Amino acid sequence: MSTILVTGGGGYIGTTLVPFLVTKGHSVRVIDRFFFGKNLLPDSDNIELVQEDTRKLTLEHFDNIDAVIDLAALSNDPSGEHFQELTWDINYKSRYATATMAKQAGVKRYILPSSASIYGFQETGVIVNETSPTNPLTTYAKANEKAEHSILPLSDENFCVVILRLSTVYGYSPRMRLDLAINGMTYGALSSGKLPLMRDGTQWRPMVHVLDVAEAMHFMMMANADTVNAKIFNVGSDNNNYQILPLAERVAQAIPRTVDIEWYGDPDHRSYRVSFAKIEALGYRATRIVEDGVKEICDANEAGIMIKNSKTNTLQHYQDLEYWYKVIKDLELHGGMLRI
Repeated sequence: MSTILVTGGGGYIGTTLVPFLVTKGHSVRVIDRFFFGKNLLPDSDNIELVQEDTRKLTLEHFDNIDAVIDLAALSNDPSGEHFQELTWDINYKSRYATATMAKQAGVKRYILPSSASIYGFQETGVIVNETSPTNPLTTYAKANEKAEHSILPLSDENFCVVILRLSTVYGYSPRMRLDLAINGMTYGALSSGKLPLMRDGTQWRPMVHVLDVAEAMHFMMMANADTVNAKIFNVGSDNNNYQILPLAERVAQAIPRTVDIEWYGDPDHRSYRVSFAKIEALGYRATRIVEDGVKEICDANEAGIMIKNSKTNTLQHYQDLEYWYKVIKDLELHGGMLRI
């Protein structure tokens, strides 16, 4: 058994990853602001919750930690553009500080979940791999790339650094996100019979199921350090390289009702197909496909455990928190509101 520190463990990936690590026999220390609540992780003697901002970590947070999975980030392009300075602070500077402190504290392994979005736009027919030129188009993608460039050189024979460029994630998770492509398509189609699709549908995008992401992170936790140290791996599968319109059609076909595609927005200029040969050569396989994610979301909706609200849209929830924080600060007197 090892003890793993997961920053951002209360988020979309974290609330799937943390219990998965526990089932594999690990203890997990979760550091998170818990903007989406503390009740999304199971009660377990092997899960320790620490409410803290990753910009304020100290060496003590890494006591008795064997490995770090550094999920904490302002996650997705709309949030990155709305909170540009904060995205650089959290997604780049804070992660670099976390990796540096982890190394100083004697942690043996550090995993940085980056994003395949750093490939940005690629010409038709190009399939990028980990050595291909990157072309980040958004603040979120640029901050991820800067974190990669800064953290990878920290690796040495005593500190194994692994970078995982995640495809766009989908599937049900306790901290549900409906602002992700497949998830949003599914919920829209399921609830209204209208599937929202960003123009023009020809763009390529790699996808990966959230549980396949958890498995990839655990795979890299257990891999021989000499094999993975100071290396970058794309995470996904060839079966999950989709053009957006055919993807939407597959989602629609998997929904148990009549569905019409409803176009919105300006054409999305991000388009990239990704090779996953490098990680697959080590024995890792992402096995789930779009229909698996659609079924999960349909089942969760039917069971009443998935409700669309501001918390299922990352940017909207952050904006709500900012708004209510100002309202409360303006009205607070003598340490309270009605009760003082």
